[in-house]
Amino acid sequence: MTFSAQTARPDHRSPLEEIISLSTPDMKRVDACIQDSLQSDVVLINQIANYIVASGGKRLRPMLLTLCAHACGYKGQDHIPLAAIIEFIHTATLLHDDVVDESELRRGQQSAHAVWGNAASVLVGDFLYSRSFQLMVGLDSMRVMEVLADTTNTIAEGEVQQLLNMGDPDVNQHRYMQVIENKTAKLFEAACKLAAIISGKPMEIERALATYGNRLGSAFQIADDVLDYNGDAETMGKNAGEDIAEGKPTLPLILARERCNEKERELLDAAIRNCGEDDLKPVLAIIEKTDSINSAMEIARSHALEARQKVAILPESPWRTALEGLADYSVSRNQ
Repeated sequence: MTFSAQTARPDHRSPLEEIISLSTPDMKRVDACIQDSLQSDVVLINQIANYIVASGGKRLRPMLLTLCAHACGYKGQDHIPLAAIIEFIHTATLLHDDVVDESELRRGQQSAHAVWGNAASVLVGDFLYSRSFQLMVGLDSMRVMEVLADTTNTIAEGEVQQLLNMGDPDVNQHRYMQVIENKTAKLFEAACKLAAIISGKPMEIERALATYGNRLGSAFQIADDVLDYNGDAETMGKNAGEDIAEGKPTLPLILARERCNEKERELLDAAIRNCGEDDLKPVLAIIEKTDSINSAMEIARSHALEARQKVAILPESPWRTALEGLADYSVSRNQ
């Protein structure tokens, strides 16, 4: 069955609400693990960590790990601390991202760096990274440690790649996708792969779930980048046009630049170099003229479809259906 944002249900719950409901028992335990693990003798660490963790969000990455674990028939308990670890790594990247990007909004409220400053945000991000590795040690699995160590290293590389791309109008689709693969898709991939590892599944299933997570993460990020140009601040929890204001050449802009005339390309290049939030209207006009929003979403949908196909390797279950539903949701949402 195909999920979409408009799919009706007898109980009037949306597809995402059904998926969240399915994962609620596990996610309550994950949240409890997160709260227990955030405790520190340093008051500021508690304040900032709790602020960012409690600020909302779908908890999509840890939810993915728990859904994949159940889809693999896992009967143990290690998926709970593993999901908390995934959320800590993600939260640390958010803290660091907002400092680098100078973002004032995160999930509809002031970002941590806007409240406490850059230094505190970076250091608390470091605390979350180190706390996640403490939790990893407790799981006593070299394979888990290897996957998560490689993942955090790849994410850091992606963050540096994105920094190098900022303000550079010559960024092409290949360089853009490299950043997405490393900075976003890798953590999705790790969450799904780890579920197969702790379930003792064969390499074929491990690879399939890793690819599912990778393609799902790519689809989500491309859709996010599209929403930056056709969404609104209240819905997205960040300011519309924020990517161009930060000099980020994302897929809609890259496609528009490939398709527009020389004069329009000069305007786009100047907007990217000068972080042209004030140039948003003419930029949007060029993106619309070149049909770049629809083209970017077609690429996102191709990633989502590949993700959906990969979980067909698993036996039918509500958990597999939920994973398929997340693939559909990734490209049908409005936030």
